[in-house]
Amino acid sequence: MAWDEWAELKAEAAARTEPGMRLNQLDAPAGGGGGAGGEDLVVHDDQLGKLGNMAFELRERLHRDGDFARPATFRASVDLANDGLDTGSALTEVHDAWNTQLRTLLEACAHISNHLDFSRAQHAKDEDHVVTGMRDAGGRLMSVSRINDYFK
Repeated sequence: MAWDEWAELKAEAAARTEPGMRLNQLDAPAGGGGGAGGEDLVVHDDQLGKLGNMAFELRERLHRDGDFARPATFRASVDLANDGLDTGSALTEVHDAWNTQLRTLLEACAHISNHLDFSRAQHAKDEDHVVTGMRDAGGRLMSVSRINDYFK
């Protein structure tokens, strides 16, 4: 493809693109700050817990069921190889690739579960820190008007 043709294709693609298009973004609300409609990012502890539990259960099922055929597959590959068939070594390669992929998937599920548990604990600490920071010297929650003084 010639350089001129490439430049022409890029110009055509740019012309077809909607001006001001933004991906993964909302328009800024009037007055600035926050998301559309003044909604804040909300973390629901029970939802994180359910997702983490689902990842843990998936990992347990994969650990149990993903290893089901391994012993028979390995025995078959050894028997085929001992009989002088190339299929035996090919089956050994499939066996090894399956084990590698299964371990990777098990680690990913564990990582997701652990990360969600960590997020839940960190969110609880952050929430406690915010609430503690909103108390006055007597331990009472400050009023909203008092909190607004900090932002002026």
